[in-house]
Amino acid sequence: MSEWKFVSYESLASTEKSSFSMGPFGSKITKDNYVGHGIPVIRGVNLAQGTFVDDEFVFVTNEKADEILSANVEPGDLIFTHRGTIGQVSMVPRKPRFDRYVIGSSQVKTRLDEKKAVPEFYYYWFQSPGGQHSILAHASTVGVPGISTPLTSIRNLQVPHPKLSEQNAVVEVLGALDGKIAINESIAATSRQLGLTLFFQAVLEGEAVEVEVESVSSTLARGIAPKYSESPDDLVVLNQKCIRDGRVRLSPARLTLSGKVKAPKLLHQNDVLVNSTGVGTLGRVARWTFDDSATVDSHITIVRFDEAVVDPVCAGFAMLRAQPEIEAMGEGSTGQTELRRDQLGGLEITLPSKAQQQRIRPKLDALEGRADQALAESVALVSLRDALLPQLMSGRLRVKDAEKIVEDHV
Repeated sequence: MSEWKFVSYESLASTEKSSFSMGPFGSKITKDNYVGHGIPVIRGVNLAQGTFVDDEFVFVTNEKADEILSANVEPGDLIFTHRGTIGQVSMVPRKPRFDRYVIGSSQVKTRLDEKKAVPEFYYYWFQSPGGQHSILAHASTVGVPGISTPLTSIRNLQVPHPKLSEQNAVVEVLGALDGKIAINESIAATSRQLGLTLFFQAVLEGEAVEVEVESVSSTLARGIAPKYSESPDDLVVLNQKCIRDGRVRLSPARLTLSGKVKAPKLLHQNDVLVNSTGVGTLGRVARWTFDDSATVDSHITIVRFDEAVVDPVCAGFAMLRAQPEIEAMGEGSTGQTELRRDQLGGLEITLPSKAQQQRIRPKLDALEGRADQALAESVALVSLRDALLPQLMSGRLRVKDAEKIVEDHV
């Protein structure tokens, strides 16, 4: 693999019209074109950290999408962000949620000729240090970060071009890890759904009670204004991006000076975290189930239930069920919404009877434990994949050797 030849990226393009093209310019698509449902628009938020996030879209009509056909994308297309988060590259999944998408004005689409190039291989290449370096070499940091002459720069990127058999072999190795990661995500999602179903059944079967969040909480407070640090010995501080799908994701977290954080703002196991400012993320709820020391920034509210009054795990599930209601509570002008402490404290949640809480708590703990175990395994698999990626792409590691390593982990 060290003898792979390099070619211009454009030489691998599909022969279809507009196979390499930028998103719509200026007035071609604006916020006024957004509708409640229709054709999803892919933006930077959908390409975070190389993963295609098939959610949180804005939409345009079919008619508007027809007007900008060159910006339409399909499964297997690679999408680059050319303004803002430079180096961000993702691929439209082979089995996406929607039949059709369009890219936003900050993106460039590339559609490859699959007789020459395996899109997944080039997706992995652009995640590797070599691929990232090739993109960032064209970046300008004056004003808003961007790629100079984006379409031309991306066309002229130099990329490896091994035989299709070699491309597929690399994809198979790295894809096995991504496949196992996806299975673990499914296990976690299924475990959570089973827990929510169990909780709701308990509410229906017994004498359910409605309580205000503040009346059963020992702490209801926003987080800190972080003093960010680069020292690995400092304290993890969560931000709004960390809260997704009812769980805490540590990868977007940062570090803060631990000496500046007072004890009440340190997270306790079974705390509930609620995103309380911003647009798009406000109202998201997650349970903190880690043993690690951590805190949250001032955009997140900590809800700590009083164990003398209510079971904190059951109350946490009640908050998860109430997320749609919490999301609707935000108020404020366009571009900035706010969830006040008194609003969240006054939220009424429905709980099973105390007897039912005691009965289902061990079952909820077991389900959540299984999910946490699966997600922890995924973190390890991501680390392995990220370690193998540059070695495979640089030729320092043979595919056969990588296969043996992967077999021990999946």
